[in-house]
Parts: sequence; C-alpha cells; structure tokens
Amino acid sequence: MLFLVLYYKNTLKKMFGEIEMIYLKKIIAFLAFIFIGIFIIGSFPSVTNACSIAELPSVEEQFKLSKAVFSGEVVDIKEKKSLKGYTSKSVLFEVTNTWKGVEQSQIIITTGQGDGDCGYNFIKGNEYLVYANESTMYGAKSLVSTIGNRTDLLSSAQKDLEVLGEGKSPIEVVNLTDKRNRDLIYIWATFGVAICIVAFFILIRRKKLN
Repeated sequence: MLFLVLYYKNTLKKMFGEIEMIYLKKIIAFLAFIFIGIFIIGSFPSVTNACSIAELPSVEEQFKLSKAVFSGEVVDIKEKKSLKGYTSKSVLFEVTNTWKGVEQSQIIITTGQGDGDCGYNFIKGNEYLVYANESTMYGAKSLVSTIGNRTDLLSSAQKDLEVLGEGKSPIEVVNLTDKRNRDLIYIWATFGVAICIVAFFILIRRKKLN
C-alpha cells in the first residue's frame, strides 16, 4: 500500500496537496507497522511448548488428552512464515471418521516444519489418524498436532483403531478452502478501507482550509 502511494506520488499531490501527502504517508506507514506487528505476534511460536517423544502415551491416554481425534485425507497444505523466519503449516483435512471433537467434513490442523520444531510431516493425498490439541505452540491458538502424540498414517494405526472402535461420519458439510481464501481477502480489504477513511478525512480537512 505504501508502495502504491509512492508510485502515484504526483497524482496524489494534486489531490491532497504537499502537507496532506506528508500526513497521508505517515498514517499509512503507521498502519503498515501495526499490521506487520500483529502478523509477527500471531505467527511467533511459543518456546515454552517443547514436545517430548521419549515415549508415546497409550491410545486410551492420548484419546483422553486430545481435543480432537479423527481420520482423514490431507487435501491442502499451506505454509505460514513470519517476518522473524519462523514457519508453520496449515493442513486442511477431508474428514472420513471422527471419534472426538470433530463434527464438520473438513478441519484445519496446524503443525511445524518438522525441522526441530516438533512438526509432523503431513503429505498431501495421504490419509492419517490425527490426535490434536488446542495450543499456541505455533502462534495464534489453533488445533495442533505434533510428532509428540500418536498421530500416524491411517494404514499404520491399526492398534489405535482397534482400541478406538468404529468412528462416526461428520454431520456437517463445510468448505474451508473458500473460507481460508476469504479470510485473506478480508485482511487486505480492512487495510484498504482504513486507507480510504484516512484519505476521506484529509480531503474534508483540505476543503475546510480552502
């Protein structure tokens, strides 16, 4: 946004005047600073949430500790990288069976890159049995799954499935792919509206001075 202001500098000068342009650039820079700050805070991983893989809990214990337990296919993986260089993954699942905490046909799980951050290496197209908990381990609070729990390929989770029994099908059909795209649009739209409001008040102020 600041780049656009600089690119159309001469045009904007004619609209607002030299003094108003200075105020406009300062306000836009301030809004950009706030926006970036929120992004950094939201994507900064918590260093207090180290995972331990010395010994996995039993199926019964893992089920009790988990907020969500389900099986499903990975349909999309998006990486989220902060300006500090920390990266996490947002993994979209098509749910086939649920045992706990999941009623919708799709769900998003957050995990790390797997490079020392306890992230699980989910692969698009594979089916998994997933145990997840609400956590701020990778930034904003979300459902998180790591190598520190019993999450595994569905084909390798026979022991867990025997203990869990028959799961249930999700009862609500949703499309979270569209939701993720809409969320990104809303963020930029909000920023754009803020700039328009600032520009509007500068125009009003200029008319009053004239």
